[in-house]
Amino acid sequence: MKINTAEAHDKFTFVSSQSSEQRLSVHHGRFVCRYAYGRAMESLVQGEKGQDFVGVHIDGDTCNFVLCDGVGMSYQGDFAARFLGDILLNWLKRTREWSSAGFADFMRGITGTATEQLSKLTPPGETPSLLREVLEDKQRLGSQTMYICGRIELPMARKRPGRIWMAWQGDSRLRFWKNNEEISEHFRATMLTKERWSTLTGPIGGQPHVYQTRLEYGIPMRLQLYTDGLDDLDPIREVLPDEQIQVLLDAPHTGGLEDDAAFLELRW
Repeated sequence: MKINTAEAHDKFTFVSSQSSEQRLSVHHGRFVCRYAYGRAMESLVQGEKGQDFVGVHIDGDTCNFVLCDGVGMSYQGDFAARFLGDILLNWLKRTREWSSAGFADFMRGITGTATEQLSKLTPPGETPSLLREVLEDKQRLGSQTMYICGRIELPMARKRPGRIWMAWQGDSRLRFWKNNEEISEHFRATMLTKERWSTLTGPIGGQPHVYQTRLEYGIPMRLQLYTDGLDDLDPIREVLPDEQIQVLLDAPHTGGLEDDAAFLELRW
């Protein structure tokens, strides 16, 4: 495969804003990257932040990605989603080798900074005293988020295979196709609602799940990640046109999204 010079030096970054929508967009390079972000209609109407996060950074033949789904019952789940999303994107950029134990240690080691930052997010001064007490109790228990993160290194030639490394906790969707055959069954039993990351304690409900495999030259692959606001995608195996995914984000059949939605798809 001849590599276009522009593609070889391709650089692209997208980090979602939790205060605005991102319509389905496409970046073409060595990776074809589709991405989108939408808030639940309730959040839109009330002017609240979305609790999901999605970020991707492409540099030539390497791609780092993160998707987070903040836990609404925790204190300001939007904070945990953005904090962890930003931290993981930066960690993936500078880390070349890792182990399951090393990743778990890292996820525990960042709780001090997270707790310090969360402590500054106090309830507004006009909050009624009873509600303030409830919020302060939740604050002491921390902010929580589910997550999927990973790194893809493309094979450069037949003699040098690439690799994909991923880690996750929670029930966000992680779907993987090899040669148009979906192989996501490897992950389904590990996508558990009870598992997530907390600013207070790090991983809870279990240890992070880690997956790594070689990528062979010349074999088409597709990776699709999304949060539960786009669960209409669950039974769909084929590649949907951009406009059909946008219809799911607009959700006219329910008067807007019933839950926040973050979407990322990578093809190579």
